[in-house]
Amino acid sequence: MEKQSQQSKKSIIRVFFVASEAEPFIKVGGLGDVAGSLPKAIHKLSQEPSSDTKVDIRLCIPFYKSISITPKKLKRVNSLTIPTLGGSVNGEIYSTKMDGVTVYLIKSPAISNDPKIYNLDTRKDGEKFVFFSLACLELAKVLGWKPDILHANDWHTALAVYMLGIKQREEKFFQNAHSMITLHNLPYMGGGTEKAMKKFMVPAITSDELPQWACYQPLPMGLYSADAIVPVSPHYAKELLTPEYAYELSDFFRKIKNKMEGILNGLDYAIWDPKQDQCIPAKFSLSNLEERKKNKSALMKEFAFSGNPDTPLLIMVSRMDQQKGIELALEGLRNIANKKWRVIILGNGDPLLEQEAHLLQTDFPDKVRVILRYDSALAHRMYAGGDILLMPSLYEPCGLSQMIAMRYACIPVARATGGLLDSIIRTTEKQIGTGFLFSEKTSDAFSAELLHALSFFADQSKWKRIQKKAMQQDFSWKKSAGEYIDQYCKLMEKKS
Repeated sequence: MEKQSQQSKKSIIRVFFVASEAEPFIKVGGLGDVAGSLPKAIHKLSQEPSSDTKVDIRLCIPFYKSISITPKKLKRVNSLTIPTLGGSVNGEIYSTKMDGVTVYLIKSPAISNDPKIYNLDTRKDGEKFVFFSLACLELAKVLGWKPDILHANDWHTALAVYMLGIKQREEKFFQNAHSMITLHNLPYMGGGTEKAMKKFMVPAITSDELPQWACYQPLPMGLYSADAIVPVSPHYAKELLTPEYAYELSDFFRKIKNKMEGILNGLDYAIWDPKQDQCIPAKFSLSNLEERKKNKSALMKEFAFSGNPDTPLLIMVSRMDQQKGIELALEGLRNIANKKWRVIILGNGDPLLEQEAHLLQTDFPDKVRVILRYDSALAHRMYAGGDILLMPSLYEPCGLSQMIAMRYACIPVARATGGLLDSIIRTTEKQIGTGFLFSEKTSDAFSAELLHALSFFADQSKWKRIQKKAMQQDFSWKKSAGEYIDQYCKLMEKKS
């Protein structure tokens, strides 16, 4: 009875978490990791007896053709209609459960007619995500479930926040709702969706707080309207106040900085756990770190590397994208080609960067292996067997690879930016940290820091201290989930 009494005293916050992807249903990038893990972590934490707040968090994603779920696990719950200038677009609402979290999937020709999740040409994504943003609001009305907080993610769902602000002036149903946007990657703002927004009768912003070009792009429109903005790391939140990182929005961010607070993303420890990872040959932990060597041996054999097994094995698991500093890595490796190292590069994307990576392999066939695809199982094996992760990002709002690598005792060499600064403790001659950081956006700076890391690798007693410290870091979602719940509570305390 006492437990029931405690539960009944908890305040309840209803959070509608909307995103364009979420694991395990559909995953393209880091957003899929976050949307698949964060709602579960918030739900679980809020259920603990020590929590003063219960969060009824529900997730909504588009029902793509390539969704990873069997029909028997889905329940059709209702339908919805979104008006346009040329008639109406219909949608169907399906639901399922994910570790206690209710998940809604919205199905419609506007979504399923496109075989791709994201297109390089954003104009092709316009109708899909404009419809989905509006449909999320309509879904809440159709189900009669009033969210206290609408929590959107990036440009794909930012219009839901913007239109919530408009609907609050017209519809009693949404009057007391608050809004939040988690900002994963600012440069992708949804430019090119103007035609779709006009079709769905989404009005432009009329405000001098935003540059004129931003008044009809989904992400700036949502950021303007949101009650709270959460960049995905504290350092990224600071970087957004500077012209270098803010893409002509630094003045706007400085004006609204009081509603911005960075929260570092976390890792799903059920997926990333070297003690029970089914993808790796030898499971290991802090107490039996020596077992890790078997993973390196297996990886070297898999990629036909011969010679000294103690030669440093570098890995790079990344999209082939300018943002990721691929050119810095490729040029930097050429700078130190006379040193002892091997590298495995996994990823795909920009054809020109793919070509440059292949050229490095051609020029150094004994040192370099390049795999141009997305391969989750291989990524697990690389984190578990590689000695050093290369992550020379030009900017990195949060980054997950460095957290995964550290959990698997693979030590990052990364640029000092965004979430990399928040998650990596710099190793110096005077301090054993959890990785290595460089500041300048040059291949020389990258190769110099990599040489610094290799000098520590040569002293295996020091290297093991770095590995153990890295493995002891807590990157679980629990801490981040607690910070999000705190943000929800702050929003609820504001007068509607």
